[in-house]
Amino acid sequence: MKSEIEWPIIKKRIGIGEMLFSIPTLLILASFLLIMGVIVYYGAPAISWNFLTGTPGLRMLYGEPLGPSYLYSEPFNLQIMPYGGILPMIFGTVALVSGAICIAIPLGILSAVYINEYLGEGRFKSFIIQTISNLAGVPSIVFGLFGFAFFSKQLDFGVSLLSGWLVLGFMVLPIIIKSTEEALKTVPSGFRESSLALGATKWETITSIVLPAAAPGISTGTILGIGRVAGETAAILFAASIFYQSSLYPTNIFQPVMALTYHLYYEATSSPFAEINRPFEFGTALVLLGLVLLFSVLAIYIRARSQKKRKGW
Repeated sequence: MKSEIEWPIIKKRIGIGEMLFSIPTLLILASFLLIMGVIVYYGAPAISWNFLTGTPGLRMLYGEPLGPSYLYSEPFNLQIMPYGGILPMIFGTVALVSGAICIAIPLGILSAVYINEYLGEGRFKSFIIQTISNLAGVPSIVFGLFGFAFFSKQLDFGVSLLSGWLVLGFMVLPIIIKSTEEALKTVPSGFRESSLALGATKWETITSIVLPAAAPGISTGTILGIGRVAGETAAILFAASIFYQSSLYPTNIFQPVMALTYHLYYEATSSPFAEINRPFEFGTALVLLGLVLLFSVLAIYIRARSQKKRKGW
Protein backbone atom coordinates (compact mmCIF):
# COMPACT_ATOMS: atom_id res chain seq x y z
CA MET A 1 0.00 0.00 0.00
CA LYS A 2 2.83 2.37 0.87
CA SER A 3 4.60 1.79 -2.46
CA GLU A 4 1.36 2.51 -4.34
CA ILE A 5 1.06 5.89 -2.60
CA GLU A 6 4.71 6.88 -3.18
CA TRP A 7 4.82 5.88 -6.86
CA PRO A 8 2.90 8.97 -8.18
CA ILE A 9 5.20 11.20 -6.11
CA ILE A 10 8.28 9.56 -7.65
CA LYS A 11 6.82 9.96 -11.15
CA LYS A 12 6.12 13.62 -10.42
CA ARG A 13 9.71 14.18 -9.31
CA ILE A 14 11.02 12.45 -12.45
CA GLY A 15 8.77 14.70 -14.57
CA ILE A 16 10.10 17.85 -12.89
CA GLY A 17 13.68 16.64 -13.38
CA GLU A 18 13.11 15.98 -17.07
CA MET A 19 11.60 19.43 -17.48
CA LEU A 20 14.53 21.13 -15.74
CA PHE A 21 17.04 19.31 -17.96
CA SER A 22 15.02 19.83 -21.14
CA ILE A 23 14.76 23.63 -20.81
CA PRO A 24 18.52 24.31 -21.42
CA THR A 25 18.48 21.82 -24.28
CA LEU A 26 15.52 23.56 -25.91
CA LEU A 27 17.15 26.98 -25.42
CA ILE A 28 20.35 25.77 -27.12
CA LEU A 29 18.34 24.26 -29.97
CA ALA A 30 16.29 27.44 -30.37
CA SER A 31 19.45 29.59 -30.42
CA PHE A 32 21.01 27.34 -33.07
CA LEU A 33 17.88 27.42 -35.24
CA LEU A 34 17.63 31.22 -34.85
CA ILE A 35 21.23 31.78 -35.93
CA MET A 36 20.91 29.37 -38.85
CA GLY A 37 17.58 30.87 -39.85
CA VAL A 38 18.95 34.43 -39.97
CA ILE A 39 22.02 33.40 -41.96
CA VAL A 40 20.01 31.33 -44.44
CA TYR A 41 17.28 33.99 -44.78
CA TYR A 42 19.69 36.81 -45.58
CA GLY A 43 22.43 34.75 -47.22
CA ALA A 44 20.53 32.42 -49.56
CA PRO A 45 19.43 35.20 -52.00
CA ALA A 46 23.09 36.15 -52.53
CA ILE A 47 24.20 32.66 -53.52
CA SER A 48 24.69 32.42 -57.27
CA TRP A 49 27.26 31.31 -59.79
CA ASN A 50 28.43 34.90 -60.14
CA PHE A 51 28.87 35.14 -56.38
CA LEU A 52 31.02 32.01 -56.30
CA THR A 53 33.11 32.48 -59.43
CA GLY A 54 32.98 36.21 -60.12
CA THR A 55 31.76 35.91 -63.71
CA PRO A 56 30.29 39.12 -65.23
CA GLY A 57 26.77 40.06 -64.32
CA LEU A 58 26.39 41.46 -60.80
CA ARG A 59 27.96 44.84 -61.45
CA MET A 60 25.42 47.05 -59.69
CA LEU A 61 23.50 46.75 -56.43
CA TYR A 62 20.77 49.20 -55.44
CA GLY A 63 21.96 51.41 -58.30
CA GLU A 64 25.50 51.70 -56.93
CA PRO A 65 28.72 49.92 -57.97
CA LEU A 66 29.85 47.10 -55.71
CA GLY A 67 32.83 48.37 -53.79
CA PRO A 68 35.39 45.58 -53.48
CA SER A 69 34.33 44.22 -56.89
CA TYR A 70 34.49 40.64 -55.62
CA LEU A 71 31.34 39.72 -57.51
CA TYR A 72 32.40 40.28 -61.10
CA SER A 73 35.28 39.75 -63.46
CA GLU A 74 35.38 43.13 -65.17
CA PRO A 75 38.18 45.52 -64.12
CA PHE A 76 37.04 47.98 -61.45
CA ASN A 77 38.71 50.51 -59.20
CA LEU A 78 42.11 50.49 -60.92
CA GLN A 79 41.74 46.78 -61.74
CA ILE A 80 41.74 45.75 -58.09
CA MET A 81 40.57 42.17 -57.84
CA PRO A 82 39.72 41.75 -61.55
CA TYR A 83 38.34 38.20 -61.27
CA GLY A 84 36.63 38.37 -57.90
CA GLY A 85 34.22 35.80 -56.56
CA ILE A 86 34.66 33.96 -53.28
CA LEU A 87 36.09 30.85 -54.95
CA PRO A 88 39.68 31.84 -53.99
CA MET A 89 38.49 32.23 -50.38
CA ILE A 90 36.89 28.77 -50.49
CA PHE A 91 40.12 27.35 -51.87
CA GLY A 92 42.17 29.09 -49.16
CA THR A 93 39.89 27.82 -46.39
CA VAL A 94 40.00 24.24 -47.69
CA ALA A 95 43.79 24.44 -48.04
CA LEU A 96 44.24 25.76 -44.49
CA VAL A 97 41.91 23.16 -42.95
CA SER A 98 43.38 20.25 -44.92
CA GLY A 99 46.99 21.14 -44.13
CA ALA A 100 46.33 21.83 -40.44
CA ILE A 101 44.46 18.55 -39.97
CA CYS A 102 47.20 16.62 -41.79
CA ILE A 103 49.69 18.04 -39.30
CA ALA A 104 47.54 17.71 -36.19
CA ILE A 105 46.16 14.18 -36.65
CA PRO A 106 49.49 12.25 -36.81
CA LEU A 107 51.08 14.32 -34.03
CA GLY A 108 47.95 14.15 -31.88
CA ILE A 109 47.49 10.39 -32.23
CA LEU A 110 51.18 9.63 -31.62
CA SER A 111 51.21 11.90 -28.56
CA ALA A 112 48.06 10.31 -27.14
CA VAL A 113 49.43 6.79 -27.74
CA TYR A 114 52.64 7.67 -25.93
CA ILE A 115 50.78 9.22 -22.97
CA ASN A 116 48.24 6.42 -22.62
CA GLU A 117 50.22 3.33 -23.63
CA TYR A 118 53.86 4.03 -22.78
CA LEU A 119 54.10 6.79 -20.19
CA GLY A 120 53.85 5.50 -16.63
CA GLU A 121 51.73 7.08 -13.94
CA GLY A 122 53.42 9.85 -12.01
CA ARG A 123 53.96 13.58 -11.71
CA PHE A 124 55.49 13.91 -15.14
CA LYS A 125 52.41 12.38 -16.80
CA SER A 126 50.10 14.59 -14.72
CA PHE A 127 52.13 17.64 -15.72
CA ILE A 128 51.88 16.79 -19.43
CA ILE A 129 48.13 16.16 -19.23
CA GLN A 130 47.56 19.42 -17.36
CA THR A 131 49.69 21.32 -19.88
CA ILE A 132 47.66 19.92 -22.78
CA SER A 133 44.42 20.89 -21.03
CA ASN A 134 45.73 24.42 -20.50
CA LEU A 135 46.75 24.70 -24.16
CA ALA A 136 43.20 23.80 -25.19
CA GLY A 137 41.98 26.93 -23.39
CA VAL A 138 44.50 29.39 -24.86
CA PRO A 139 42.75 32.08 -26.98
CA SER A 140 43.26 31.64 -30.70
CA ILE A 141 44.69 35.15 -31.12
CA VAL A 142 47.57 34.13 -28.84
CA PHE A 143 48.36 31.26 -31.21
CA GLY A 144 48.17 33.75 -34.08
CA LEU A 145 50.63 36.15 -32.44
CA PHE A 146 52.97 33.28 -31.59
CA GLY A 147 52.80 32.04 -35.18
CA PHE A 148 53.53 35.50 -36.53
CA ALA A 149 56.50 36.03 -34.17
CA PHE A 150 58.00 32.54 -34.49
CA PHE A 151 57.00 31.03 -37.84
CA SER A 152 56.58 34.20 -39.91
CA LYS A 153 59.44 36.24 -38.45
CA GLN A 154 61.90 33.99 -36.62
CA LEU A 155 61.82 31.11 -39.12
CA ASP A 156 61.24 33.55 -42.00
CA PHE A 157 58.21 31.71 -43.42
CA GLY A 158 56.45 35.05 -43.80
CA VAL A 159 52.68 35.48 -43.91
CA SER A 160 52.07 32.25 -45.76
CA LEU A 161 50.04 29.10 -46.15
CA LEU A 162 52.78 27.14 -44.34
CA SER A 163 52.61 29.45 -41.32
CA GLY A 164 48.83 29.05 -41.28
CA TRP A 165 49.12 25.26 -41.36
CA LEU A 166 51.51 25.24 -38.41
CA VAL A 167 49.52 27.73 -36.33
CA LEU A 168 46.17 26.00 -36.87
CA GLY A 169 47.71 22.55 -36.52
CA PHE A 170 49.24 23.33 -33.14
CA MET A 171 46.08 25.13 -32.04
CA VAL A 172 43.86 22.10 -32.64
CA LEU A 173 46.46 19.61 -31.40
CA PRO A 174 45.24 19.60 -27.73
CA ILE A 175 41.69 18.72 -28.84
CA ILE A 176 42.85 15.74 -30.88
CA ILE A 177 45.24 14.56 -28.14
CA LYS A 178 42.56 14.67 -25.44
CA SER A 179 39.88 12.99 -27.56
CA THR A 180 42.32 10.28 -28.72
CA GLU A 181 43.50 9.66 -25.18
CA GLU A 182 39.92 9.25 -23.95
CA ALA A 183 39.15 6.95 -26.87
CA LEU A 184 42.16 4.77 -26.06
CA LYS A 185 40.99 4.47 -22.46
CA THR A 186 37.67 2.99 -23.63
CA VAL A 187 39.41 0.04 -25.30
CA PRO A 188 39.15 -2.93 -22.90
CA SER A 189 42.44 -4.05 -21.42
CA GLY A 190 41.50 -7.61 -22.39
CA PHE A 191 42.11 -6.68 -26.03
CA ARG A 192 45.69 -5.77 -25.25
CA GLU A 193 46.30 -8.77 -23.00
CA SER A 194 44.89 -11.23 -25.55
CA SER A 195 47.04 -9.79 -28.32
CA LEU A 196 50.20 -9.88 -26.21
CA ALA A 197 49.40 -13.45 -25.11
CA LEU A 198 49.26 -14.53 -28.75
CA GLY A 199 52.81 -13.26 -29.28
CA ALA A 200 52.20 -9.82 -30.78
CA THR A 201 54.53 -7.00 -29.81
CA LYS A 202 53.23 -3.94 -28.02
CA TRP A 203 53.53 -1.84 -31.18
CA GLU A 204 51.65 -4.46 -33.21
CA THR A 205 48.95 -4.56 -30.53
CA ILE A 206 48.55 -0.80 -30.62
CA THR A 207 48.45 -0.47 -34.40
CA SER A 208 46.37 -3.58 -35.14
CA ILE A 209 44.02 -3.79 -32.13
CA VAL A 210 43.90 -0.67 -29.99
CA LEU A 211 43.83 2.10 -32.61
CA PRO A 212 41.16 0.45 -34.83
CA ALA A 213 38.99 -0.09 -31.75
CA ALA A 214 39.42 3.56 -30.74
CA ALA A 215 38.88 4.93 -34.26
CA PRO A 216 35.30 6.20 -33.65
CA GLY A 217 36.43 8.32 -30.69
CA ILE A 218 39.44 9.59 -32.60
CA SER A 219 37.14 10.57 -35.48
CA THR A 220 34.96 12.55 -33.07
CA GLY A 221 37.95 14.59 -31.97
CA THR A 222 38.89 15.16 -35.59
CA ILE A 223 35.40 16.48 -36.34
CA LEU A 224 35.65 18.93 -33.44
CA GLY A 225 39.09 20.00 -34.64
CA ILE A 226 37.86 20.59 -38.18
CA GLY A 227 35.03 22.75 -36.92
CA ARG A 228 37.38 24.92 -34.89
CA VAL A 229 40.03 25.27 -37.59
CA ALA A 230 37.55 26.15 -40.35
CA GLY A 231 35.97 28.91 -38.28
CA GLU A 232 39.16 30.59 -37.07
CA THR A 233 39.91 34.20 -37.92
CA ALA A 234 42.21 35.47 -35.17
CA ALA A 235 44.70 32.61 -35.59
CA ILE A 236 45.27 33.34 -39.28
CA LEU A 237 44.92 37.10 -39.01
CA PHE A 238 48.67 37.66 -38.55
CA ALA A 239 50.28 34.55 -39.99
CA ALA A 240 48.45 33.29 -43.06
CA SER A 241 45.64 35.31 -44.58
CA ILE A 242 45.22 38.58 -46.45
CA PHE A 243 42.17 40.27 -47.94
CA TYR A 244 43.45 40.34 -51.52
CA GLN A 245 46.48 39.42 -53.60
CA SER A 246 47.14 39.77 -57.34
CA SER A 247 47.43 36.00 -57.80
CA LEU A 248 44.10 34.76 -56.52
CA TYR A 249 45.50 31.29 -55.78
CA PRO A 250 48.87 30.70 -54.07
CA THR A 251 51.47 29.07 -56.28
CA ASN A 252 53.55 27.76 -53.36
CA ILE A 253 53.22 27.26 -49.61
CA PHE A 254 55.21 30.43 -48.86
CA GLN A 255 52.48 32.70 -50.25
CA PRO A 256 49.50 33.97 -48.22
CA VAL A 257 45.95 32.85 -48.93
CA MET A 258 42.52 34.44 -48.92
CA ALA A 259 40.17 32.73 -46.46
CA LEU A 260 36.41 32.98 -45.94
CA THR A 261 36.67 33.92 -42.27
CA TYR A 262 39.16 36.75 -42.78
CA HIS A 263 37.28 37.96 -45.86
CA LEU A 264 34.04 38.07 -43.88
CA TYR A 265 35.72 39.86 -40.99
CA TYR A 266 37.22 42.52 -43.27
CA GLU A 267 34.03 43.08 -45.24
CA ALA A 268 31.93 43.45 -42.09
CA THR A 269 34.28 45.70 -40.11
CA SER A 270 36.77 47.51 -42.35
CA SER A 271 35.29 47.82 -45.82
CA PRO A 272 33.78 51.21 -46.75
CA PHE A 273 31.09 49.28 -48.64
CA ALA A 274 30.04 47.12 -45.67
CA GLU A 275 26.40 48.22 -45.71
CA ILE A 276 26.03 47.83 -49.47
CA ASN A 277 27.55 44.37 -49.42
CA ARG A 278 25.67 43.15 -46.34
CA PRO A 279 23.67 40.47 -48.24
CA PHE A 280 26.89 39.06 -49.65
CA GLU A 281 28.47 38.98 -46.20
CA PHE A 282 25.63 36.73 -45.09
CA GLY A 283 26.15 34.72 -48.27
CA THR A 284 29.82 34.26 -47.38
CA ALA A 285 28.83 33.13 -43.88
CA LEU A 286 26.38 30.63 -45.38
CA VAL A 287 29.07 29.21 -47.66
CA LEU A 288 31.42 28.90 -44.68
CA LEU A 289 28.81 26.99 -42.68
CA GLY A 290 28.21 24.71 -45.65
CA LEU A 291 31.93 24.05 -45.94
CA VAL A 292 32.24 23.16 -42.24
CA LEU A 293 29.20 20.89 -42.59
CA LEU A 294 30.80 19.18 -45.59
CA PHE A 295 34.02 18.49 -43.67
CA SER A 296 32.02 17.18 -40.71
CA VAL A 297 29.89 14.88 -42.86
CA LEU A 298 33.03 13.46 -44.45
CA ALA A 299 34.57 12.77 -41.03
CA ILE A 300 31.30 11.22 -39.78
CA TYR A 301 31.22 8.95 -42.84
CA ILE A 302 34.76 7.76 -42.14
CA ARG A 303 33.83 7.14 -38.51
CA ALA A 304 30.72 5.16 -39.51
CA ARG A 305 32.78 2.96 -41.82
CA SER A 306 35.31 2.25 -39.08
CA GLN A 307 32.48 1.32 -36.69
CA LYS A 308 31.04 -1.02 -39.30
CA LYS A 309 34.39 -2.77 -39.71
CA ARG A 310 34.71 -3.05 -35.93
CA LYS A 311 31.31 -4.79 -35.66
CA GLY A 312 32.50 -7.33 -38.21
CA TRP A 313 35.28 -8.58 -35.96
